[in-house]
Order: sequence, then structure tokens, then C-alpha cells
Amino acid sequence: MAKVYRIFISHSWQNSDSLVGLRRLLNDRGYFNVEFEEVSKDEPINSINANYIKGRLAKKIENSNIVLGLAGMYASHSEWMEWELDKAKALGVPIVGVIPRGQERISSTVSQRSIVDVRWNTESIVAAIRDYAL
Repeated sequence: MAKVYRIFISHSWQNSDSLVGLRRLLNDRGYFNVEFEEVSKDEPINSINANYIKGRLAKKIENSNIVLGLAGMYASHSEWMEWELDKAKALGVPIVGVIPRGQERISSTVSQRSIVDVRWNTESIVAAIRDYAL
């Protein structure tokens, strides 16, 4: 049976189009099975209690084989992305930075925590997942 990769995509809700695009890119890749663990605007954790939200997110990150950090410059302004990436590091979950299409500069919030940063290209992203996922 083919491996199923459990992926947590760390993203900024203000740029959720990148999340949707990355999910689609990975789902459309033949012979590559994924399950997504992150929380999106469409499937929020319905709470205003930050500690509760962090607990739920920590479990999702811990259940993941890998974390993909969307490395657009907006990541440098997201406290939640920084927290998610730091939590992944603390839990020993590998992080791969994904550079959105057309970006020249990338967020140091992602690049300082990632094993490798890859461009927005299906084969590069899939290869990094296969190389580094637990």
C-alpha cells in the first residue's frame, strides 16, 4: 500500500489562496497520497481561547509527518505561523519552506526554521516531502 503523508501547512489566513493552491497541487499529483492536518478559514477551531487553540494545533502538528511553511513575506508578520513552526521544531517534525509563485524574497520566519526551501513546483515540493517526512 502506498504511503499516506500527513501534512500540516503553516499559513497566514490573510493569504489563504496559497493554502488552497498548495492543497490542490498536492491532491492533483498522481501516485502521491496526502491528508491535511492544518486548520483553515473554512474549518476553524471555534474558540477565542489561545491556549485551547494552541493545544489543538499542537496535536495536529504532532500527528503530521511534515510541516510545509508557506514562505511569503506575510509569514514574517504572523505570530501564529511563528508559533506553529517553533512547535514543529520542538516536536521534531521536519519543516520545509515553500516559496509562493513569483516571490523573490522569502520570510526569515520560515527560512530560519526550515530544513530546505523549495520553489512552487509540484515535483520539488513532492521530492522534499518524500526526502524529509517522518
